Amino acid sequence: MLIQWVTYVSILIAIVAMIAKALRYMTAPQNFRWELYPVPHERGKAEYGGSYLEELDWWSKPRHSDLFNEVKEMMMEIFLLKGVFHHNKKVWLFSLPFHLGLYICIGWLFLLLLGGIMEAAGSAVVVDAGTFGALVHYLTVISGYVGLILAGYGALGLFFWRALDSNQKAYNSFAEYFNLLFFDVVVVITLAFHFGSDPSFAVLRGYVRSLVTFSPTAIPNVLFTLEIVTMSLLIMYIPLTRMSHFVAKYFLYHAVRWSDTPNERGSKIEKRIMELLQKKVGWSASHIQTGKPWSEVVKEMKK
Repeated sequence: MLIQWVTYVSILIAIVAMIAKALRYMTAPQNFRWELYPVPHERGKAEYGGSYLEELDWWSKPRHSDLFNEVKEMMMEIFLLKGVFHHNKKVWLFSLPFHLGLYICIGWLFLLLLGGIMEAAGSAVVVDAGTFGALVHYLTVISGYVGLILAGYGALGLFFWRALDSNQKAYNSFAEYFNLLFFDVVVVITLAFHFGSDPSFAVLRGYVRSLVTFSPTAIPNVLFTLEIVTMSLLIMYIPLTRMSHFVAKYFLYHAVRWSDTPNERGSKIEKRIMELLQKKVGWSASHIQTGKPWSEVVKEMKK
């Protein structure tokens, strides 16, 4: 039960950390407009890099959005790392399998949870258990090995890229190396146990079933204990570091990069900007004095 508590606590901390990060982004101060075009949701204009601002009297005309094109652009960035491909193809060769592996592993964990719930309800998850049980079995096996191998390969490649690329070395920190090695350690331990003792992930699914039913479970050996502990710690660790940038993806694109809502009189944007202008300056310079509200500083600078 001690090992199960490690998993419970790790999952709880991960959930709380992700919610806290999302709330922090949601309540962040009004961002500065980037004014970068094209914006994918500009219907009829994104293709050539235009915007509604090129229209005469644009403020008096309706703005039309293209949700499909916006979602398509996000999917290309999330699943294909479009930006990385265009700017650094050498990194993309490792970053793409690493991220795809993580996505597949997330699906694998949900399949293990589904299988654990099914077994707790009395349904078998094996080859001859019927169509749905067999489907969950095969998807669990395929996604488990594919996801782990891709993530491990990508993490290892990114580690050596950071260590050997002369242009990148100056930007590395201990955390960058540790994070990638942590992933590979978990992958190696997990694959070592399942290749040797649990090729269909039945033992791991049984452990998940014990978590769902709050019941004790048998631990076959030390290697399985290491797998559960390291995997649980990794689940907890990711949201506590900048590796959880996936939480910021929505806010980065929708609230910052693609935000083209104009600041109109009486709008929420105007209200938030006016609130920020009332905050006091916390630093000083030859042209700015500390302690004054930004609204006064701006007026003095205009003079």
